[in-house]
Amino acid sequence: QVPLVESGGGSVQAGDSMRLSCVARGFTLSRFCMGWFRQAPGKERERVANIDIDGSTIYADSAKGRFTISIDNAENTLYLQMNSLKPEDTGLYYCVLDYPEDGHACVVRLGFGDWGQGTRVTVST
Repeated sequence: QVPLVESGGGSVQAGDSMRLSCVARGFTLSRFCMGWFRQAPGKERERVANIDIDGSTIYADSAKGRFTISIDNAENTLYLQMNSLKPEDTGLYYCVLDYPEDGHACVVRLGFGDWGQGTRVTVST
């Protein structure tokens, strides 16, 4: 299992920005399917953003236009830049890594891959 460590969470006000980070010592993140899930209070986990090994990205509708997922190869760090935060963005954010498979989309999925412990984001009005 890849040890994923998230950081960057905290408490902000609506409209603020925040950047989450995820590192995995000893593993080159750009070689894996990487993404962010979040779990809002009382809700199921949902995928927020995903980045393929070719760099292509997909976002949840709620994140489009506000969130950006990226990998800094020099720092071997996965980021989630979140702008114009809303109270409904509140939740526990998980960094997720999955293994590319031929014939399968490189998308992190609930119940698969390796997960970090999560970093909490709280957005207040």
